[in-house]
Amino acid sequence: MNKVVIIEDNVSLSIALKEVIIAADNFTVIQSYLNAENAIANFKEDSPDIVLMDIELPKLNGIEATKKLKELKPSLLVLVVTVYEDSETVFDALCAGASGYLTKNASSTQIVNALNELVSGGAPMSIKIARMVVSSFKKETHADLSERETEVLTLLSTGKSYKSIGEALFISRNTIKFHIKNIYDKLQVNSKEEALKKANEQRLI
Repeated sequence: MNKVVIIEDNVSLSIALKEVIIAADNFTVIQSYLNAENAIANFKEDSPDIVLMDIELPKLNGIEATKKLKELKPSLLVLVVTVYEDSETVFDALCAGASGYLTKNASSTQIVNALNELVSGGAPMSIKIARMVVSSFKKETHADLSERETEVLTLLSTGKSYKSIGEALFISRNTIKFHIKNIYDKLQVNSKEEALKKANEQRLI
């Protein structure tokens, strides 16, 4: 059972999130807090596996709180759930150590799916956020990867499944496979791991 802590200063939203999570079989909410300070003070005692983090909190904001909690427990999974969709906030949160980023209009199903994706090693993001990440990481490539191939490779590097990539880029699974085959050929590799390693070395993503 994965232990979840909620840090959200909107009481009604916090209650709603708790109800969604406890309805899922493999998650339990052990505590919810209206501010980051109390969550940090009780963190070792709570010892959560996952934290649902709001960005705009009364004193210490969610980005700074994420940094502090990740210092206390590097393996902690932080899922940001916020109204903010601007690129600066998104990247600040991800750089602080957040593993996923959802907006507050996410459905109950999307929230539970995101939690499952987190514990499976993925990096869940709403489609709009994923597209923002892709567009912000477009770079000139030494291996002459096309813009679309670079987008596919970037999303692969965040742990996205073929289905999630297809949804983010509005392309079919077969089209994704076609792009990945071209990426392997251009980078002269035979696996996703090799492709990501080489792409990072060449600063392609």
